[in-house]
Amino acid sequence: MAFLAETLKRIKPSATIAVTDKARALKQAGRDVIGLGAGEPDFDTPDNIKQAAIKAIESGKASKYTAVDGIPELKAAVSAKFKRENKLDYVPKQIIVGTGGKQVLYNALMVTMNPGDEVIIPAPYWVSYPDMVMLAGGTPVEVITTMADGFKMRPEALEKAITPKTKWIIFNSPSNPTGAAYTRAELKAVTDVLMRHPQVHIMTDDMYEHLVYDDFVFTTPAEVEPSLYERTLTVNGTSKAYCMTGWRIGYAGGPEPLIKAMAMIQSQSTSNPTAVSQWAAVEALNGPQDFIPKHNKIFKERRDLCVSMLNQAKGLECPRPEGAFYVYPSCAGTMGRTAPSGKKLSTDEDFVTELLETEGVAVVQGTPFGVGPAFRISYATKTEDLEEACRRIQRFCGNLK
Repeated sequence: MAFLAETLKRIKPSATIAVTDKARALKQAGRDVIGLGAGEPDFDTPDNIKQAAIKAIESGKASKYTAVDGIPELKAAVSAKFKRENKLDYVPKQIIVGTGGKQVLYNALMVTMNPGDEVIIPAPYWVSYPDMVMLAGGTPVEVITTMADGFKMRPEALEKAITPKTKWIIFNSPSNPTGAAYTRAELKAVTDVLMRHPQVHIMTDDMYEHLVYDDFVFTTPAEVEPSLYERTLTVNGTSKAYCMTGWRIGYAGGPEPLIKAMAMIQSQSTSNPTAVSQWAAVEALNGPQDFIPKHNKIFKERRDLCVSMLNQAKGLECPRPEGAFYVYPSCAGTMGRTAPSGKKLSTDEDFVTELLETEGVAVVQGTPFGVGPAFRISYATKTEDLEEACRRIQRFCGNLK
């Protein structure tokens, strides 16, 4: 359609949203479908956070516009969180609150990218990173990681990818989609490379910070290498650990000129994040945190269930991730085989399509994440549903010819 912008040709729809929508439509049509595509906890938002939102509504605090970049109370809570948990000092004018972490990342790219600028993105990556870079006029540069390396970027691979045009690296640990998380030593090896390239800034997506297992200790780049503080945008939010995906609150700390520019973009697009969600987020960050380890215990049990059962499926290989709530098994061993429908599997999209049609299990193919043939499972779903889904995957793989 000639009326639409040329920009749209650079991007594609989100694969994770597409599979979630398809699973939802099949369920509404009466199919027995287990959806493992959505990256959101199945736990409800904690009651103290809900009550803070109700109180904000009843007191009139949620009725009006707020400051574009977030209410002072939430900025103070974010500042305290960064100091308490990450040993990072950000004053309010270095903090922005957005409508989810995605908006924060997008705004940062929009205010920094010029034509020809490159952004390094380790793959597998969250499906939105490359498209946001392209929407902002930049060029994504993928650095492929492997299962053998734990899906973690080797320092020498990062060094090789950096050019005079490199402006950002987008860093996500624990990772969506693999769950891979960098130890302090592994992260220091990455930051050592960046110290040699002063033109490169780091956009670190720490959304899964609290979702780590087996005594793993989370660290963030500016914490590991304080000399990178002025070149780092530290992004986080309340969606995952606080079970607040629908509330849409993300935030970041970074250099004041960058934060000011991001706020200007936000002032001309969405204005302030929803007021009631901001007050809920104040309680999330300042209130009790004791539910997080309780949730993590359940997530760890689900991770172990998935890894065990998927590794028993013929043709699959599933590594054990350190964090987040995803597993990213390879289905390379099923390629070339024939599904019960008679369809020969040539791609991971074939695999997930036939799995959904045959067994009613919705997962996301790996290719949109940058590395395949593989698929992503979100184990943030009821344990009994997860176990049944893994049984169906085993059966599907066993029936391939």
